[in-house]
Amino acid sequence: MATDTPVTSPASEAGVRTDAPDEQGGLERKMESRHLTMISLGGVIGTGLFLSSGQTIHQAGPLGAILAYAIGSLLVYLVMLSLGELSVAMPYAGSFHLYARRFIGPGTAFTVAILYWLNWAVALASEFTAAGLLMQRWFPGSPTWAWSAAFIVLVFVLNILSVRLYGESEFWFASVKVVAIVAFILIGLLAICGAIPITGADGARQPAPGLTHLTEGGGFPNGALPVFSTLLTVVFAFSGTEVVGVAAGETRDPGTAIPKAVHTTVLRLAIFFIGSIGVMAALIPWHQAGVETSPFVLVFQSIGMPFAGDIMNFVVLTAVLSAANSGLYVSSRMVWSLAQERMIPHALAKTNFHGVPVWAVACSMAGSLLALLSSVVAASTVYLALVAISGLATLVVWMSVAVCHIRFRRQWVRDGHRAEELGYRAPWFPLVPVAALVMCVGALVLVAADPAQRSTLLAMVPFMALCYAVHYGVAAWRKRRGARDGGRVA
Repeated sequence: MATDTPVTSPASEAGVRTDAPDEQGGLERKMESRHLTMISLGGVIGTGLFLSSGQTIHQAGPLGAILAYAIGSLLVYLVMLSLGELSVAMPYAGSFHLYARRFIGPGTAFTVAILYWLNWAVALASEFTAAGLLMQRWFPGSPTWAWSAAFIVLVFVLNILSVRLYGESEFWFASVKVVAIVAFILIGLLAICGAIPITGADGARQPAPGLTHLTEGGGFPNGALPVFSTLLTVVFAFSGTEVVGVAAGETRDPGTAIPKAVHTTVLRLAIFFIGSIGVMAALIPWHQAGVETSPFVLVFQSIGMPFAGDIMNFVVLTAVLSAANSGLYVSSRMVWSLAQERMIPHALAKTNFHGVPVWAVACSMAGSLLALLSSVVAASTVYLALVAISGLATLVVWMSVAVCHIRFRRQWVRDGHRAEELGYRAPWFPLVPVAALVMCVGALVLVAADPAQRSTLLAMVPFMALCYAVHYGVAAWRKRRGARDGGRVA
């Protein structure tokens, strides 16, 4: 558990460091820029885009969905700019809670780390379940649990052998998704223009839709209010981009790789998400879009692509495994970082001869398996509470990043440095972190105002209070024990 002992790393003593050793606490810097970019993409592009995006169009309308994703892209860009500056200055694994510990307080650092770990543990459980269900298309009647178990072993092995193997596997997992999205956008644009014929459900050829579907109902057929409720879902869909900060501690030349990953990741996400939503909205009437069938499958089937369902099942399975791969990596590094800072037992920070924190990986996998078990035996109680608590974890992390960026820059100036001395400087300071903080607070207000989402906030607030209480309670106990031991020695 956490203590009130100040961080003694170079970043804590000088406020910042613009270089980092090749190893830190046993971890090794073996990932390259291409790995970092694909890891971030892999953590974001998942079933939300491939399966649930049709529901976004159905609720918010064609233009409303595009607007919601554009606003989400802007928020992600602002957060990533702030995180990029912090990660280049202080490239440590599990960076979020280290920044919070230095610039906000140890209680907040502990709470942020626990929330973020829980978020990925619960996500891992759902990804393994989804992977098992997806295999039913090809192997009907086979036990879902057996497939889930096989994928659990696969992801675990990829994470414990070496960080480079993890980065390489995630690169190829994410590449499959990227290729599928690019193909979808290109084919969709050709179909919109009439270069590729479209057939209806009755098999008859239909005229090229052009942009007519985009303006149906004025683009906002259900009004403007659903855009705001959908915006919250969109913000959560972009969670995972912050993986760049976690992986910074194991990246070669973070001063070059991180800024490149920040800009390329956000640009590609904006193109992929907004481009895909735009193509869907143009080809599928908003009132026909939903969650029963993937919009990708609907579009591919309308142009007569053979095996469209099987192709998308493979792509979605890859997306699920990619998300699980990223989730186990991120959650294990958060455990390692907490152990390294003595906030939890230090034994969890031990690494193997490949520089992989095996015990932290095993701890995170155990957490995901417990969440998976709760989804089976206590789905309406324990698991529901876990999902609610983890639902807003990303917003809390993003808010902490924005606050840390503001305080970091102030500390940098107080220490007699100039902004021009930073290895990477986020533009438009302090507008960037302030705008990110305001948008995150706005998203929380939307949660409080939405009756369907309010229970999520009501579950998270007492859990955060419990985290603070545990941290400061254990810190006080350790302080008393230290004083008592010291008295005996004297």
